[in-house]
Amino acid sequence: MVSRSYSNLLDLAYGGTPTLSQEKKRFPRVATVPGLLSEVEDDNCNSVSSDAPSSVSQERMIIVGNQLPLRAHQNTDDEGWCFSWDEDSLLLQLKDGLGEDVEVIYVGCLKEEVPPNEQDDVAQTLLETFKCVPAFLPPELFTKFYHGFCKQHLWPLFHYMLPLSPDLGGRFDRSLWQAYVSVNKIFADKVMEVINPDDDYVWVHDYHLMVLPTFLRKRFNRVKLGFFLHSPFPSSEIYRTLPVREELLRALLNSDLIGFHTFDYARHFLTCCSRMLGLSYQSKRGYIGLEYYGRTVSIKILPVGIHIGQLQSVLNLPETESKVAELRNKFRGQTVMLGVDDMDIFKGISLKLLAMEQLLMQHTENTGQVVLVQIANPARGRGRDVEEVRSEAYATVKRINNAFGRPGYDPVVLIDTPLQFYERIAYYVIAECCLVTAVRDGMNLIPYEYIICRQGNEKLDQTLGLNPLEPKRSMLVVSEFIGCSPSLSGAIRVNPWNIDAVADAMDSALILSEAEKQLRHEKHYRYVSTHDVAYWARSFLQDLERACGDHLRKRCWGIGFGLGFRVVAMDPNFRKLSVEHIVAAYKRTKNRAILLDYDSTLLLTSSLSTIPNVEAVGILNNLCRDPKNVVFLVSAKDRKTLTEWFSCCEKLGIAAENGYFIRTKHDADWETCISVPDFDWKQIAEPVMKLYTETTDGSAIETKESSLLWNYRDADPDFGFCQAKELLDHLESVLANEPVLVKSGQHIVEVKPQGVNKGLVAEHLLVTMKQKGMLPDFVLCIGDDRSDEDMFEVIMRATAGPY
Repeated sequence: MVSRSYSNLLDLAYGGTPTLSQEKKRFPRVATVPGLLSEVEDDNCNSVSSDAPSSVSQERMIIVGNQLPLRAHQNTDDEGWCFSWDEDSLLLQLKDGLGEDVEVIYVGCLKEEVPPNEQDDVAQTLLETFKCVPAFLPPELFTKFYHGFCKQHLWPLFHYMLPLSPDLGGRFDRSLWQAYVSVNKIFADKVMEVINPDDDYVWVHDYHLMVLPTFLRKRFNRVKLGFFLHSPFPSSEIYRTLPVREELLRALLNSDLIGFHTFDYARHFLTCCSRMLGLSYQSKRGYIGLEYYGRTVSIKILPVGIHIGQLQSVLNLPETESKVAELRNKFRGQTVMLGVDDMDIFKGISLKLLAMEQLLMQHTENTGQVVLVQIANPARGRGRDVEEVRSEAYATVKRINNAFGRPGYDPVVLIDTPLQFYERIAYYVIAECCLVTAVRDGMNLIPYEYIICRQGNEKLDQTLGLNPLEPKRSMLVVSEFIGCSPSLSGAIRVNPWNIDAVADAMDSALILSEAEKQLRHEKHYRYVSTHDVAYWARSFLQDLERACGDHLRKRCWGIGFGLGFRVVAMDPNFRKLSVEHIVAAYKRTKNRAILLDYDSTLLLTSSLSTIPNVEAVGILNNLCRDPKNVVFLVSAKDRKTLTEWFSCCEKLGIAAENGYFIRTKHDADWETCISVPDFDWKQIAEPVMKLYTETTDGSAIETKESSLLWNYRDADPDFGFCQAKELLDHLESVLANEPVLVKSGQHIVEVKPQGVNKGLVAEHLLVTMKQKGMLPDFVLCIGDDRSDEDMFEVIMRATAGPY
């Protein structure tokens, strides 16, 4: 079966010929029946949903990530595959927060490469046994996707590293971008194999799959889709350097809910949407939302937690108890400070080592008493920068140990060999302080794990010789540039680039009183234990359900090609205007009233010139020549300008300054719709506007006969918006006793007499035609912004009853 709603967005994005997707092999346990949405009058509707009842009675969540939460290895005897759950995977751990009544299906890649001739059998096994749908990527494509675009472009940029030279991420490579889009399409096809679009929720994870929402929204306009970014989102000054910046933003906005670890990350995303797409956001009843073509895209801010049950089970292992005893004996009489980081350029390992060196130089009494244990996990990426970090770390450790070490004592212990999980847990248990000095990190859960491990249990208390009834204690020194920092209010926050400050923080952590350490530990433990991964997942699902609550209450149309695709959502009473219907009604009617907005309707928004082109003037003249038509042009511009521009349109009615002045035809006199005794208020408003014009570069004042308008279209969008709000408040204050209306619009603040609006034009036209015995049997009104709603309201009232 070929789907009429799906076309190859990758081909469209790069100018290729659209191709319909071929029938995919579907797993027998899941079936969806394609059908059309309710917009039956829309012949171009291309969304598909299921008209059949769900084949699964319980609620279902499809979790999509770069990697499946599985471990796999190939048996050497029969060459078969053996699979097991990866208990360390966040995607598996979050399942605890979704509830037993929620069925979870995973879509992602395997860490191991599976030969093509074995992929079908492996896929069937994983679906039936683990409810996992594997996406098999050709090795060359995976290299371009993961090690290329993800690790060379997105990951460095999102961690604030610009590609200033080929060594720093490299120049933008469009072939890597095309690979990234291709992989996202493969993931979308896999989701489509198992999704029931009417009932299922889809939760996409991290920067590897940022354009996936567009492919899914293209196929299913009402898909219930959430996205969570686990990395930082950079400031707009950094993000705007990405050549595909708008494509990624628009793709993310095809989600219903977008999640971030911190407000900073969310704020940067919202600023990018404002500056690059012209979108504004609102905070309502505690929720942040972006209006995007009639859809509200919700923003979720909540840091992820850890799986406490898993940690506690490892703490209870006899292996952990034995390792703790071994480490206690090894470091007896010494205070252990612990660092656990990946060996990459953003974790700040070298900065931490330099701070340790500074601590030993400034506080010589710590020599022989304090040990820094640095566990260096293998880097997830690869390249010369990883080797440089490793070499620098080794050299620094060697220098410190040579300078401050003595027989039986090394001030720095660098562990770069893989550790079992219980071994790392044991180091948490014995460490008096945990140090995280990353220069940029999306979240970093090391401090959370440390807090839970320091709480310990009775057996570990006995091993360490602690009184189980005494409050536990811990200390954290964390970088202010990591995602977990805002939630750890009891930690000592540092700028990792300031070596002296980090050294001072380490010293403070050592000399702090036992009572203070206990208070800080209690505060942290209370937060970490209540905000675990289950809480995070449960909260995200609740907000996703809320964000998708109005799906069926809106009418949806998919528009746009390639990665510019988006869904336009309208009120359920909205009816799409049919050109054929207009033409038929036009031909059979005799008294026609036509009202046309000029600005941005007859005028191209992309043009800097506001003068009407020859084609527009010709269309107006053709309409005016028909004796059955009464045509009015409505504009915010002044009457002198409009008189000059449309002097050749002799029968055209013109309304200037949004309806304050009206002229029925070229040789008629200008009339005013309402009486205004004076404009003395201008002497109050204009000096205020001049003040804001002088302080806002790119703004200007437009002085008209009936109004004053402050325009900040060419100003910095954020600063202009702030200034507009201040100006609005200022003008409302000084003009409180004047008969005027102060209002804000798209990049403007306007002051005009009360009662002046475009609705006056529609009212004047309908009344005049009725007085002449030409009661209109055809009314066409075209506009593009909220100011035109006044005309629509007058016309709707007129059609509802006698006028």
